Amino acid sequence: MNRICFLFFTLTLTQLSAFSQSSDTKTPQETARAFTRQGDYTNALVVLNEALKKDPQNLELNKDIAFNYYLEKEYDRGATIARALIERPDADVASYQILALIYKATDQFKECEKLYRGGLKRYPKSGALYNEYGEMLWSRDDRDAIKQWEKGIQIDPNYSTNYYNASRYYFRAGDNVWSLLYGETFLNLESYSKRTAEIKELVLDGYKKLFTEADMQKNEDMGNPFVGAYLNIIGKLSFTMAQGISTESLTVLRTKFILNWFETYPSNFPFRLFDHERQLLKEGMFDAYNQWLFGPTENLTVFQAWCTAHSDDYTRFINFQKGRIFKLPEGQYYQTVK
Repeated sequence: MNRICFLFFTLTLTQLSAFSQSSDTKTPQETARAFTRQGDYTNALVVLNEALKKDPQNLELNKDIAFNYYLEKEYDRGATIARALIERPDADVASYQILALIYKATDQFKECEKLYRGGLKRYPKSGALYNEYGEMLWSRDDRDAIKQWEKGIQIDPNYSTNYYNASRYYFRAGDNVWSLLYGETFLNLESYSKRTAEIKELVLDGYKKLFTEADMQKNEDMGNPFVGAYLNIIGKLSFTMAQGISTESLTVLRTKFILNWFETYPSNFPFRLFDHERQLLKEGMFDAYNQWLFGPTENLTVFQAWCTAHSDDYTRFINFQKGRIFKLPEGQYYQTVK
């Protein structure tokens, strides 16, 4: 259902009408979307179909009609409209997403896979389509799902859900490095969503797994220079875990890691996440960042006590975090999918 909600809000991000309207006047599409949010798909369709009579080629109206038919489980009618949409020269990514929803709801997985391939041929830089293609494959227990998520990360590095799925995949697969890096990247791209707490727990558990491996480099580097560099430094800092893994010990570890990384590999592997951590360290917000990252998961009571004792520091970090946009450049991609 989260996927449905996400798509619905995506569909609402359309351009405003060129005609000025009074603040209390709603367009037919706004009225219909209000019905959709209430779960009244029948009334939404009544309003949309009436509006379509005046503007039959309107892409947004047609998308909303197909989507409401999907929600009402009128799959055949929705598919008829959605198939016509993707043939249009002005079809967008959401047009493909709506038809994909219908195909998945009706177990037409071969058609859905064909649809995603066609959509990606038309929109090769769509992280959303790569993500959903991967999710469809994963629902069929197809491990090629990770290839789609990785491709999405590579070509559309600021689309957060590919990191979410890849981090969870690698955590289950025992690839601790990429689970940690993708998990923390996701948390900076999507810091306050329903999925944030889940990935915070995964990242904390990922560090525990990393340091409880008998051989830290077991199946990790596989000839990947970036991962080898990461483990080279982390391995030398394992002494920071001598008293156990906690928010405090992880803060020490990660502080030393950033200092060592930029001393040892100052320009070998540009990586936005590490640049961000170094910035926080320089500006005196790294302790608060680590508390935000690990504290609530490790021990909520202790975390709340820390926040009370360091209220100015934590408020400063939260204000900074909410006031900035964490954006990743293209080209900082170091994974090698087997």
